[in-house]
Amino acid sequence: MPELPEVEAARRAIEEHCLGKRIKKAIIANDPKVIDGVSPSDFESALVGKTLISALRKGKNLWFLLDSPPFPSFQFGMAGAIYIKGVAVTKYKRSTVNDTDEWPSKYSKLFIELDDGLELSFTDKRRFAKVRLLKDPASVPPISELGPDALLEPMAVDEFYESLHKKKIAIKALLLDQSFISGIGNWIADEVLYQASIHPLQTASSLSKGSCATLHKCIKEVIEKAIEVGADSSQFPNNWIFHSREKKPGKAFVDGKKIDFIAAGGRTTAYVPELQKLSGGQAVKAAVKSKRQTPKRKKSDHDDDDDDDDEVKDDANKPGSEEEEAARKAKSTRELKPRGHVKKPPTKQISKASDDNDDEENDKGAAADDDDEIENGGADDDNDNDDEKDRKKKPSRVSNDKQAKAKKESNKKVTNQNSRRPKKKMK
Repeated sequence: MPELPEVEAARRAIEEHCLGKRIKKAIIANDPKVIDGVSPSDFESALVGKTLISALRKGKNLWFLLDSPPFPSFQFGMAGAIYIKGVAVTKYKRSTVNDTDEWPSKYSKLFIELDDGLELSFTDKRRFAKVRLLKDPASVPPISELGPDALLEPMAVDEFYESLHKKKIAIKALLLDQSFISGIGNWIADEVLYQASIHPLQTASSLSKGSCATLHKCIKEVIEKAIEVGADSSQFPNNWIFHSREKKPGKAFVDGKKIDFIAAGGRTTAYVPELQKLSGGQAVKAAVKSKRQTPKRKKSDHDDDDDDDDEVKDDANKPGSEEEEAARKAKSTRELKPRGHVKKPPTKQISKASDDNDDEENDKGAAADDDDEIENGGADDDNDNDDEKDRKKKPSRVSNDKQAKAKKESNKKVTNQNSRRPKKKMK
């Protein structure tokens, strides 16, 4: 964007190539958003036949001094630029008009032809600029409202310190305030704060006298260096943060140090946290705020290693995986069980109960056989012995079917023995 060095480079080009020449032709665009307060025809008639005496600048504003008023003035906005055909004038990203483009450019808002054939054009691709026709540009807004020019009217160091000491706003926002100092825009503010190692959000009134002196020096040096190379950014020193301002976060570095981006003064701001730190009470508040926000921040890939260490320390207090939980529960169950006889499954308990019932029936059968022996004189000894052997040989655990069959045979024997018992004689 055009700031003091870019506008000064344009002024110097006009001063070098256009002064003393008469305006032969003028074409003003029919664009009331840019051409402010005057019709194109009135503007053209006010220029034609006039001689260009001087080109003046204050801050980011430029105006032509003709041999008689009114005078054209230019507020460059975001993409305003001066082009002189056949003359190399500084170019910047948002304003560049290629040499192969039509002339005058379709973005031209003011075009003049001088009596020697030299042609000049003011272009604005973004239409945020203002072109006015004023009797005394320096005495009316916006120029009359500007603070001292950063290059032409620099404050003394002590005056600069006293002025900052009264301002309780962020230093970046203050530098962008054209009523405080005119000519400093976004990229110059970032550059001088970086070189002075001052955080963009540091309150101006909290800066030490030493920091103010350093900042004052950096403003002068940055502006003078930029003008020295004709505001050609490709010739800015390699160690300027300027070259990395438009890189993506995480990929922007200067002298090997990471550049972060924040909002300051309503503008995107590039700074180096390693060098530009908040101081005093602001540093304490920033630390507290950062501590409060830490649990809420999103987990990044770099946090994984730290989390692994924390997990090792906290394993005793944290629930494990599903497999670990199941293993713990199983272990607890085993520890609660009594050591010794293990309870048999229900089916086996039923088998044991059936065996006990069979033994009881057999005992009853045996008792009946004993009675028969008394009355029959031992006639059924062989049968009883066979039954006793069968009971001893019978397994302790048999299936339900075998148990039922054994019980049926036992009952049958008892019935047969009873049927063989002789009837008692009646006395």
